Amino acid sequence: MHPSIRKLLLVALTVCLLPLAGAPAHAADRTSAQERARVDAVPTPALRWEPCEQGECARVRLPLDYDRPNGETVEVALSRLPARDQARRIGSLFLNPGGPGASGKDFPQRAAAWLGPDVLDRFDLIGMDPRGTNDSTNSRCFRSTKRLDRVTGTLIGTLFPVTKAEERRFTQAAATLSQACSRPGRKLEKAMSTAQVARDMDVLRRAVGDDKLSFLGFSYGTYLGQVYANLFPDRVRAIVIDGVVDPRAWVGKPATAATPVSVRMDSAAASSAALDELLRRCAANADCPLASPKADFARVANGLRAKPVVLEDPDNGPLTITYQMFITTVLYALYSEEGAESIPYLTATLQQLQVPNLALALNRTLSGAYRRTAARATERVGDYFNEVEQVPIVLCSDSRNPRSLATWSRLADAEDARASWFGRHWLWGSVYCAGEVWTAYDEDAYRGRFDAVTANPVLVVGNYHDPATNYAAAKAVAGLIPRSRLLSSNNWGHTAYGVSACATGHVDRYLISGTLPRAGTVCSDGKQPFSG
Repeated sequence: MHPSIRKLLLVALTVCLLPLAGAPAHAADRTSAQERARVDAVPTPALRWEPCEQGECARVRLPLDYDRPNGETVEVALSRLPARDQARRIGSLFLNPGGPGASGKDFPQRAAAWLGPDVLDRFDLIGMDPRGTNDSTNSRCFRSTKRLDRVTGTLIGTLFPVTKAEERRFTQAAATLSQACSRPGRKLEKAMSTAQVARDMDVLRRAVGDDKLSFLGFSYGTYLGQVYANLFPDRVRAIVIDGVVDPRAWVGKPATAATPVSVRMDSAAASSAALDELLRRCAANADCPLASPKADFARVANGLRAKPVVLEDPDNGPLTITYQMFITTVLYALYSEEGAESIPYLTATLQQLQVPNLALALNRTLSGAYRRTAARATERVGDYFNEVEQVPIVLCSDSRNPRSLATWSRLADAEDARASWFGRHWLWGSVYCAGEVWTAYDEDAYRGRFDAVTANPVLVVGNYHDPATNYAAAKAVAGLIPRSRLLSSNNWGHTAYGVSACATGHVDRYLISGTLPRAGTVCSDGKQPFSG
């Protein structure tokens, strides 16, 4: 940070949590009497921090049902990385990596590699594993791991179905999971909606000693941030949401319930647009490894759909590359700046591997090249992996969906036509939520409003080429939340913070001092594929 900026921040800040600078003097909406009765009735937990692999860790018991604050409890696991400059500490910054279900407890340690130095100096970083996930009290839909493994093998092994036979197997496995999670007596599975996590976070805000919440959430974490902001609008110090979910699409309403949440979210269109733009840029660049990028990609993908390619590898054994594996690899390659540019090279390698009667030695050479390139391209995929139960439980608890399982099969062709290559991939991610099989509804799930006036403005961050959370959603949410500010970025990948130095700087200034970027700010420092 430039010395003059640091000096200004020192003048503006104290070690106490103060109202954010520059916030308009509009009265915030108040936490409802119902939510105050639920959450404020819970005694402030005493956190006993102990050294652990993630820095410092603690565990706390919180109500299973906030309507019964003295009833059954769940355990929530936390981690903390203390502020590096304790004399100038502002408070705690709660982080959420997305998912739903990704480990929040592990996140601060990973995020410390790319969080801004001033944020690391001034905030304790707090991660929490949402109830039901990871190191917190876990959901357990199946009585035995053997049955879970069978279901997981079909769902993860298929990735998403293409043929009618695959659709039948996938739908049956999803239905088995949904019915297992919905069985009578599944108390935790009926209390894992995002609203419950937001309530947990408000209790933990008190536990770490903060009067108001500072929060940085990514992807699904942006929905969590918005739910918190609407449940507890007068308790917001600073909320940043990056890679934004439109809450109206996530939840749905009676009029849109016939459309699956995974279609309402329109991630497929974002993925398809990012790939189209990448292949267009490749075609205009002399270094592009494909003669006709869009046509070559289509030939390779359609060829895999007709016949998978077997990679021969004497060290690791043969690996069969299916159409679904290729599309999924391409999608996760689009999740990072570095991965996007590798997609034409992966395509060119498979193009050679599809040549009939390919010599074994050449197959092995090309197979090694494909494995290495795919591994580099999808390096960030681990950040977005969740256990097979966790995504359906949260997604289906939060959202309205069609009743019939047959709806997903009926929409499959249309979704692929609407969003080339990715329509089916995203569509099938919500089949678990069909009303005929999912009945584990959380009576205290949040359905809106989503336009509460918060004590301090919310910063909304969106990047143009995000393949998972459409930039249009960021614009829509910025228009929905009163007094919020949209920060745009031209970077590739999923989310902007830690990728664009410009976006990172604006977010850091907001978190520390409450200074919002000017209206209409667009960061243009993102690395662009095939720009040489």
